Amino acid sequence: MKNGTDSFVSSFHWPFAGSFGFNTDILATNPINLSVVLGVLIFFGKGVLSDLLDNRKLRILTTIRNSEELQEGAIERLEKARARLRKVEMEADQFRVNGYSEIEREKWNLINSTSKTLEQLENYKNETIHFEQQRAINQVRQRVFQQALQGALGTLNSCLNKELHLRTISANIRMFGALKEITD
Repeated sequence: MKNGTDSFVSSFHWPFAGSFGFNTDILATNPINLSVVLGVLIFFGKGVLSDLLDNRKLRILTTIRNSEELQEGAIERLEKARARLRKVEMEADQFRVNGYSEIEREKWNLINSTSKTLEQLENYKNETIHFEQQRAINQVRQRVFQQALQGALGTLNSCLNKELHLRTISANIRMFGALKEITD
C-alpha cells in the first residue's frame, strides 16, 4: 500500500462488477457510509431541521414577548401598588397628626374642665366655710345675747322692787301708746 487510496482500490475488498456484496473493511466503509448518510440527512433533513429551528425560534420569541408583557404588567402593578402605598402612608400620617392634635385638644379640654371643677369646688368650700363661720358667729351671738339677757334680767330683778317695776311697765305702755298714735 503505497498511498491511502490503495486500500480502497484493492481487489480483495471490491467484488466484481456484476455481483453485489458487502464490504467488511470498517476503515473503508465508514467514511463512505457517513458521507452518504450525512448527505441524505442534509438533503432531506434540511427542511425538517429548518422547520424545527423556525418553530423553536418562534416559541422562544413568543415566550420572550409574553415575558416582556408580563414584566410590563408587573411593573404597572408595582407602580400602582407603590402609589397606593404612598397614599396609605400619607393617610396614616394624616391620621397620626389628627390623632395627636385630637389628643392634645382633649387633654387641654380635660385640664380646663378639671380646673373649672376645682375652682367651683374651691368656691363651694369657701361658701361653706363662710356659712359655717356665720352660723358659729350667730350661735355665739345668741348665747352671748341670752347670757346678757339673763344677766340683765337677774340684775333688774335684784335691783328692782315692785314699785320701780310697775313704773317701768307703765312707762313702756305709754311709750307704746304714743308710738301707736303716731303710726295711726
